[in-house]
Amino acid sequence: MAHLYVHIPFCHRICPYCAFFKHTPADTDMRGFVRAVVQEARLRLPMGYAPETIYFGGGTPSMLSPTHLGSMIQGLRERVDFSQVKEWSFESNPATFTEAKVNQWRELGITRVSLGVQSFEPRLLQLLGRTHAPDDVEKDIRLLRSAGIPQINIDLMFSLPSQTLSEWSHTLHRALELAPDHISTYNLSYEEDTAFYRQFGSDAGDEETDIAMFEMADDMLTAAGYRHYEISNYARPGCRSLHNLACWHGEDYYALGPGAVGSVAGVRYQNSGDTAAYIRALNEGLLPPGTAETLRPETRRTELLGLMLRTDEGLPASMLRPQDSAFIDMLKQEGLAATSTDGRLLLTRSGRLVADEIAVGLI
Repeated sequence: MAHLYVHIPFCHRICPYCAFFKHTPADTDMRGFVRAVVQEARLRLPMGYAPETIYFGGGTPSMLSPTHLGSMIQGLRERVDFSQVKEWSFESNPATFTEAKVNQWRELGITRVSLGVQSFEPRLLQLLGRTHAPDDVEKDIRLLRSAGIPQINIDLMFSLPSQTLSEWSHTLHRALELAPDHISTYNLSYEEDTAFYRQFGSDAGDEETDIAMFEMADDMLTAAGYRHYEISNYARPGCRSLHNLACWHGEDYYALGPGAVGSVAGVRYQNSGDTAAYIRALNEGLLPPGTAETLRPETRRTELLGLMLRTDEGLPASMLRPQDSAFIDMLKQEGLAATSTDGRLLLTRSGRLVADEIAVGLI
């Protein structure tokens, strides 16, 4: 199956916790950026490439003006066949779009908008460097619904510096009141090259708090009818993220844009995180600077173990080896895993809390 990711690296301001490649637009030639993305598609994608999912991530894709977004999609359509698209996701920050923008998104065919809400607590939003207020989220969801966007996701974060269980409970309640189709709950990690890492260090989180907040989200969201289909993701029936599922299953996907990472036919490539260099190279008819590596079978297996264990589908029996049986028996005895009738290895809620460690034990 075919999939496409497009990275839009621009943000109004840089959040102190974010480690993705991003920057403010500053003096970036936006027309030049759009032309460069289209040119990369011409050079990198086979003619008539027909993805089943498209994902515009960032950065903040909703910062693109209607003119620039329209030009980009028009250019991509010269190379890409959009007729097979089942899901088109588009990341956005609250209070960064208008009714006119949302109507254009729907007209273009965007089916899923993901809002970077993070919290409904004003003080925590300020700590995170967010510029929206809690009430902006309700207005934006109303706007998206009225435009006919089929699916809405909201991103939330827990284990923030000084965040209390009461504050997390309040954020989850507010999220449920808005009835989005999908909710992502991310345990904050302190990544290098971020302001939070420099301020708080790499081990600023508290394990007991992490567990309590994870379990609170699991209890509240599943009770409300959301399927906990991946460690950090909950969906109403029929609303799982098809693009993310494809990535977790190790399917191929092309990626466009500065800093973007793609994986095709056993080769992973990454464009360098330098927007100016990206535009210059493509203006000269060259692929952007970056790196590429051929993934060895054992590397692919290791990565798939870590990804698929995170889902409620677990690991198929074909990925389990005879030498894993003793370790799997131990996991079952400790209540960390179970085996389905078709032999899949499934993690329990307790097992999900140590999924990374379990994946290491299966390598």
